[in-house]
Amino acid sequence: MTTHLAPLTLITGGSRGLGRAMAIAVARQGHDVLLTYRNQQAEAASVVAEIEALDRRAAALPLDVGESGTFDAFAAAVRAQLATWNRERVDHLVNNAGMGVHAGFAETTREQFDALVDVHFKGPFFLTQTLLPLIADGGRILNISSGLARFALPGYAAYAAMKGAMEVLTRYQAKELGARGIAVNIIAPGAIETDFGGGAVRDNAQLNAFVAAQTALGRVGLPDDIGGAVALLLSPGAGWINAQRIEASGGMFV
Repeated sequence: MTTHLAPLTLITGGSRGLGRAMAIAVARQGHDVLLTYRNQQAEAASVVAEIEALDRRAAALPLDVGESGTFDAFAAAVRAQLATWNRERVDHLVNNAGMGVHAGFAETTREQFDALVDVHFKGPFFLTQTLLPLIADGGRILNISSGLARFALPGYAAYAAMKGAMEVLTRYQAKELGARGIAVNIIAPGAIETDFGGGAVRDNAQLNAFVAAQTALGRVGLPDDIGGAVALLLSPGAGWINAQRIEASGGMFV
């Protein structure tokens, strides 16, 4: 880990929702932040401005995690951005970018399945591989799962299967990157009030009430709940946590 500079965290999909909350939370913890966006450049610029208002460095780069053929070019862009900050490495990588598909197992199309593979499994797999030379020894990688990989709700078979694959991959990454002192964990949010999946949990009062009733803490999660959990897992005191699945769901379906 770099000692004379602030920690630098790269967060994919940092322009909105959980990624935005993560970026702000780690910036408040003293990190500089490099975030990515797919289409929402204005929203990404807003997050950068908010982080800079906290007296931290920030920048946003375009990236579609579903297009693995672009990862070499993205790594070059990261390297160029690091050079402007007189840095050679990022300390932490958070593979957050994602999209939702709600379809029953019997109705899931090959196109939907392939899109989920590309964004939620193939993308994080090869993006992390590509960025390995740019991640500092002693750094952290944090992948994103879902409570849906533990409990089953109809309509998420393919999505949850990708998250299950990421949970297995996390353990292998931790094992194979341990020689570099890189800790790898995966955080599994429960249902959160965001625009994910069309904003159903946030905007559908009946669904919101159902989730709250099934959660030990009695409410639906908020983006800041996950941002705080990510900041905790990337804090200095969490360095001995490795190869773990940490669920941040308020106790859904316990």
